[in-house]
Amino acid sequence: MIYLRFQADGNHSHYGILEGKTVSEITPNFFGPYKKTGRKYPLSKVKLLAPCQPCKIIALGLNYLEHIKEMKMSMPLQPLIFLKSPSALVGPGDNIVSPSASQRVDYEAELAVVIKKKARNVSTRRAPEYILGYTCFNDVTARDLQKLDGQWARAKSFDTFAPLGPWIVDSIDPNKLKIETLLNGKVKQRSTTNDLIFKIDEIISFISGIMTLMPGDIIATGTPPRVGPMLPGDKVEIRIQKIGSLDSNDQNNISDH
Repeated sequence: MIYLRFQADGNHSHYGILEGKTVSEITPNFFGPYKKTGRKYPLSKVKLLAPCQPCKIIALGLNYLEHIKEMKMSMPLQPLIFLKSPSALVGPGDNIVSPSASQRVDYEAELAVVIKKKARNVSTRRAPEYILGYTCFNDVTARDLQKLDGQWARAKSFDTFAPLGPWIVDSIDPNKLKIETLLNGKVKQRSTTNDLIFKIDEIISFISGIMTLMPGDIIATGTPPRVGPMLPGDKVEIRIQKIGSLDSNDQNNISDH
């Protein structure tokens, strides 16, 4: 099943499922029982939104060995987690706004896990029961501020620094997916989720032992090597096998925040 959020004929958001090239509206949402409203729209006629509205975005740092090497850091003994502000969330096709406070804003392609139901102290064995599905995520980072601060909250949480989408796909094996970043059509990152140091079931168990996960929460599982900078006017595309493509455009900050 492919789940999404969208706008059609106005500014109101709707939940839906994708059936071929047709979006079928559902109510109330896809985190529990739902029913179709009977309203259908051509995919080409709707605006896709970030497919969920998390109360938390939990991300992993240093979860690909080659990325650890390029960052000149040590391999973590346990999953290294940090939080991105949910206010950073944007959807497919939305702009990434480079803040005036930073001189280097980087892309980071990541597989994101969407939590299906409330999860607390979940075992590794039962972790798949709590997964709604998977989507593409760009862990946009002000690299200079990350190094300056020493901790990552500011560098990771500027408005627009969490592109997510285009939709959520269930029933796929998350451990064998090709993942890549294209910058202006040229491949910059290319890897496979088979190279994750901490696997998804282990990550969910670890995080749920620290904080309660809620429906719609996002876990971003880390980025492959060869992260790099975006410049105003650049087009960034995150592609993940069996999921799809998440497009964003970088632009200058046009106002002080």
